[in-house]
Amino acid sequence: MKRIHVALVTLVVLAGLILGLMAYVRSHGFSARAEPSAAEAFVARKVRSFAVPRKAREAVNPIAASPEVLSTAMAHFADHCATCHANDGSGDTAIGKGLSPKAPDMRLAETQNLTDGEIYYIIHNGIRFTGMPAFGEDKGDLPDKDSWELVHFIRHLPKITEDEILAMKKMNPRSPTELAEEEQIRRFLAGEDIPPEEQIHHRH
Repeated sequence: MKRIHVALVTLVVLAGLILGLMAYVRSHGFSARAEPSAAEAFVARKVRSFAVPRKAREAVNPIAASPEVLSTAMAHFADHCATCHANDGSGDTAIGKGLSPKAPDMRLAETQNLTDGEIYYIIHNGIRFTGMPAFGEDKGDLPDKDSWELVHFIRHLPKITEDEILAMKKMNPRSPTELAEEEQIRRFLAGEDIPPEEQIHHRH
């Protein structure tokens, strides 16, 4: 009898949550522009925490921190992660702010309080129903070195320097137009004539 009572209460709660979600979606729509409510953010964090297996959460970084590891991870972050997360980890980019949920500010406690294992798991496996892809190579039980190195860099984000951010800008991916502009500048400085049809004009 007790089990039936618990099952009924669980069903009622689930039904209430579903109806509440339907009412929220009907009144607010599916727009990714809106800031998530405090309740949404709370539920998302709990679901993320629940989804990381305990063994993964308790994993210890097998890569020792060093200036060389930090430098490698910084270059990797600039090339693969900064498009959404920004070089300083703030998430303040056009893509990062357009995601739903938005890219987090990884300098803050919500990320920094995660275990190394949780951060590694998120980088390596991604998070479903978000813009976070699985970046790590599937190597079976072997550790993904790049992802573990990135954990060290994410720990470094709260104290990242302006000089480091400036250095990372040079490592960020560039569009074909940006590359063509750089080549045009190189040719101009070298004294080469650039035909009008090859000149790139800036749009503001």
